[in-house]
Amino acid sequence: MSLRSRDTIIAGYIPLLDSALLVAAARLGFAADEGIDLKLVRETSWANIRDRISVGHFDVAHMLGPMPIAASLNITSLAVPMKTAMTLGLGGNAITVSSSVWSAMDGAGASGDGDPASTGVALAKVIAIRVRTGQPPLRFGVVHPFSGHAYELRYWLAAAGIHPDLDVEITVLPPPLMHDALAVGQIDGFCVGEPWNTVAIQAGTGRIATFKEVIWPKSPEKVLGVTERWADRNPEILSQLIRALVKSAEWCGNEDNAPQLAALLANEEFLDCPTEACLPALAGQMRLADNGPLLGASFMTLSGFAAHCPRVEHGLWFYSQMVRWGQAVYAPADLDIVRKTFGSELYQRAVGQTEQGGAAAGHQASFFDDVPFDAALLEDYVAGFDLKS
Repeated sequence: MSLRSRDTIIAGYIPLLDSALLVAAARLGFAADEGIDLKLVRETSWANIRDRISVGHFDVAHMLGPMPIAASLNITSLAVPMKTAMTLGLGGNAITVSSSVWSAMDGAGASGDGDPASTGVALAKVIAIRVRTGQPPLRFGVVHPFSGHAYELRYWLAAAGIHPDLDVEITVLPPPLMHDALAVGQIDGFCVGEPWNTVAIQAGTGRIATFKEVIWPKSPEKVLGVTERWADRNPEILSQLIRALVKSAEWCGNEDNAPQLAALLANEEFLDCPTEACLPALAGQMRLADNGPLLGASFMTLSGFAAHCPRVEHGLWFYSQMVRWGQAVYAPADLDIVRKTFGSELYQRAVGQTEQGGAAAGHQASFFDDVPFDAALLEDYVAGFDLKS
């Protein structure tokens, strides 16, 4: 292994728009301004990200929100105790279905504006018809079992009376392969982050049925993950990196910079995709269908205190879904581990207490089906779901 300076940080990432904070920090000088030589390593799958940070190939990583929790709970491969240093944005995922599935959903009364209740009911009707006519179950792709994508898809399906493990098939694919798998009929839909929904839309193979921001508004997506050991050994440089990423976020979140950011991310070195596929979400110009109207609701938020400060209740909701879908068994001792993993300590230490009041800007987690979530009553919340139907 080559020698590197004390202030070099190696960060793994997946080619997605929400890697923007890391890419801009490395390429536009925000990391250098904090005295950090930030080296980025592109990976092809979230499993690789998990494994390489666990064995020390990466110092930090662009990670799925639930992944550090699963690692700290020792319910995933190569598990090590981890910390969520900061969140890298809110929203940004969508559930896209093939053109043929959307046509059937449209015929079953699906709303064209992404309303999750309407589209879920329509999909349930489509599935019922397929069962009666002897057609195979629909297959949906997610990026990893421990992901917001998997939990959002499952939540949407279950709220419509569709059992994610009995009525459909769910398979795991790397994000950049989703649109190709949809195009050749290997899957019928997927939940993924941008720009891969827009790539499918612009290719004419897919249509967004619903999206994260209307399923679980203002919810975290990717995080800056770090092993507990590395965080404990490198507190100052980690704080420097967090501050650099906050500055990067301020630039990335400015829609005036969207064309430059889209061009940077689309580069072969990073996402390796058309610039026009990266631009809509960054510029606030998302469409659910090709040539469809602009989305009225927010889709993705990259900047602001609420977008970066981890909130324990979000981590506890992720844990509730691990229990709901059989990935974990509820245990009171686990709650302390989740709180430690998804707490705001590292972020608050980096940005200082002057922004403490910003935490109040967040609101109680809420979901499209109006099922209340109270982190203080987590066991009751999980018990309220019928896991067998």
